[in-house]
Amino acid sequence: MRKNIVVLGAGESGVGAAILAKDRGMDVLVSDSGNISDKYRGILLREQIAFESGSHTMERILQADTVVKSPGIPEDAPVVKAVRERGIEVVSEIEFAGRYTDAKMVCITGSNGKTTTTSLIYHILSRAGIDCGLAGNIGRSLAYQVSREPHEVYVIELSSFQLDDMYDFRANVAVMLNITPDHLDRYGYEMQRYINAKFRILRNQTPEDAFIYWQDDPVITRQLEAIAVEATRYPFGETREEDTAAYIDAEDNLIFNTPGSSLSMPRADLALHGLHNVYNSMAAGLSACLLDVRSADIRAALADFAGVEHRLEPVATIGGVEWINDSKATNVNSTFYALQSMTRPTVLILGGKDKGNDYSEILPLVRGRVKAIVAMGLHNEKIIDFFGKECPDLPLRDTHTLRDAVEACRALAVAGDTVLLSPCCASFDLFRSYEDRGTQFKNMVKSLS
Repeated sequence: MRKNIVVLGAGESGVGAAILAKDRGMDVLVSDSGNISDKYRGILLREQIAFESGSHTMERILQADTVVKSPGIPEDAPVVKAVRERGIEVVSEIEFAGRYTDAKMVCITGSNGKTTTTSLIYHILSRAGIDCGLAGNIGRSLAYQVSREPHEVYVIELSSFQLDDMYDFRANVAVMLNITPDHLDRYGYEMQRYINAKFRILRNQTPEDAFIYWQDDPVITRQLEAIAVEATRYPFGETREEDTAAYIDAEDNLIFNTPGSSLSMPRADLALHGLHNVYNSMAAGLSACLLDVRSADIRAALADFAGVEHRLEPVATIGGVEWINDSKATNVNSTFYALQSMTRPTVLILGGKDKGNDYSEILPLVRGRVKAIVAMGLHNEKIIDFFGKECPDLPLRDTHTLRDAVEACRALAVAGDTVLLSPCCASFDLFRSYEDRGTQFKNMVKSLS
């Protein structure tokens, strides 16, 4: 009897899952309550996969054997509640794809640095000639690659939303960069629920697998004291402790020690700057060591990595003012790292869809490095109230469009300053995505010159 699969959501992950299900001989329906983009509508038509948009046909959906849920759909969506109540299996696209491949899985999660570290690992492996695919929150969907473009290794960026619906999937290498408050609106504003979601990356690991993590993260440390971990641990940090696998020595070299390799590299040779990027490089280098990549290839790749779009991305220098696009900073901790790397007086653009942010984390850096804040969003009251109270002498501007924000920055910044778009917030109040926000920002800045 043919298996009946319903895919909720017609984005990259949903359409990829539908193609894999079709190729495996299953009956498939893709159902999206919103509009399906022309790109994915065209793919579904060419593949002759049944789909619907604008609403859900519940009678059809509730006949499914398995529902593959796109990560953006929350648990309190009526369609998800109905499926759960019927007892139908609900899985993520990653879980679904993992059932049909024996490839090695290198999985990366954390509140910040996921995309940079995932891209860096992929860069190292590709440069070393390893047959690998890039998947998860970036690249092509894992399900599509498993079905149409199979690889020996997959490097996968995993959000907490994707991990929520993963059960039997096994990461051969699991990387956890950090855990700070993020997406708490999705977890009932309960931090422990968010932590538990992140730690699902360790499910099904064995002692043959690796768990790479930042040893100085207090949230990770507390959670590790409370749970059992089957995988072999490879902690990294700024200083060496008893079992630290990557650290910085007294001569400012990065040191990597794993059972199969020992590697050192001057910190100055890293392509990415800032302490947070040292940690990202450590996590990536350890992953590569455990996959038996030659030391020379790891050094070369860590030295020539070009970086990630929308993450501390230089846009232009106009009239002596440096403009930087950090649109990917959608939470407070990410903006903390961005401000930490600033070396010039900074005009900071904040704002968007607040996810329960606590701006006190960046307050010391704002006081020390920021000369003005430009709030950009539909609802800036929280930002204006907080910094107006805590930094009464700091110029604050309340803007509600990108153009007004850029013009405000232009008026506030002088030669020798930096304008930093690092919003702390999601983009969905004014933009389609953080990519859309960053692209529009770059285009507008370049139009100033």
